[in-house]
Amino acid sequence: MDRIADRGTMAGFRHEAVLYRGGTGGLLEAVVPFVTEALEAGEPVMVAEPPEAIAALESVLGRDSSRVTFVDMSALGRNPARIIPEWVRFVDRFGGRGPVRGVGEPAWPGRREVEFDECLLHEALLNTAFDAGPEWRLLCPYDESALPAEVIDDALRTHPYVAGAGREPGRYVRRTDGRDEFTRPLPAAPVTAEEIVFDAADLAGLRSVVRRLCDQAALNDDRTDELVLAAHELAGNSVQHAGGHGTLRAWQTQHALVIEVTDSGSIADPLVGREPVLDLAESGRGVAIANQLCDLVQVRSCDTGTTVRLHTWL
Repeated sequence: MDRIADRGTMAGFRHEAVLYRGGTGGLLEAVVPFVTEALEAGEPVMVAEPPEAIAALESVLGRDSSRVTFVDMSALGRNPARIIPEWVRFVDRFGGRGPVRGVGEPAWPGRREVEFDECLLHEALLNTAFDAGPEWRLLCPYDESALPAEVIDDALRTHPYVAGAGREPGRYVRRTDGRDEFTRPLPAAPVTAEEIVFDAADLAGLRSVVRRLCDQAALNDDRTDELVLAAHELAGNSVQHAGGHGTLRAWQTQHALVIEVTDSGSIADPLVGREPVLDLAESGRGVAIANQLCDLVQVRSCDTGTTVRLHTWL
C-alpha cells in the first residue's frame, strides 16, 4: 500500500483520501500505520468508522486502542451533515496544543445514491470548514473494490492528497470546494409531488399536511413528530428570512418520504446548520434542527433561491 507522500512541514489542515481494496483487511492496511504513527508522536486521534471496522482496529491496536477516541460513523454519519460539528469539537478540544489526527469514512459501501451525494458535499465542505484553522490531518478511507466508480471520482475531486491502490501518492489536487457543491441545484422534484405555497398564516395548516403525509407513509408517532417539527422550522425560516413565503413539496420514493421546502432567499454560508450549537446564527437553527431530526438533509442555495430537502427512510 502506498503511503501518503510529501508530508514535509504541515501547516493547517491536511485532508487526505486513501483508496483501499478488500474490505476490512484493506482498511486495516490503509489506516493502522496512520493511527500508529500518531500515537507514537503523542498526537490525539479520533477514528470514525462503522462498528465492524472499529472492532477490527481495536483488535489490531490492542492496548493502544484505549488511547484512540472511537466514534460509530454509521450513527454519526447517517446524515453526513452531522459529521463536521463532531470534528470541530474534537479539534477545538485538542488542536491548540499541537497536531491532531482523525480517520473518517463517511462513504461506506451499501449507502444509497442520495447519501453518496451528501458525502460528496460533506467532504468538500471539510475544506471550507478547516482550511484556515489549526494544524491537523484527516484521513478518509474509500473502498475502491466496493464503491461505485463515481464515488471514487468524487473523492479525487474533494481531497487535495490521495494515495493507495497503486496510485501515485499526492498526484491529485482538489478541483472542487464546498461552495461549488453547495450552489449546485438538486434534481427537480417529481411532477407528481404534492405542492403547497405557504406564508405565515399557513404554518399551522402546513404542520397538519405534513402529519397527514407521515400517516400515509405509515411512519410511527416519534418519527412523525420529528419530521413535522423539522418541516415547520424550515417553513418558519422561509417566512422570516425569505420574503414571507415559500413552497413545500412532498413525495414518496421506494425508500423514503421526502419533504422539500424552497424559497427565494439565498444562504451565504455553505456550512449552514453544521456549526456547533453555540455558534449557530438564528437563521441556521432550522437547518441544524432538521439535521438532528431527519435521516438525511440536503441543502442547496444560490442567488436565485434555496432548497432544503428532508428524507425520512421508510
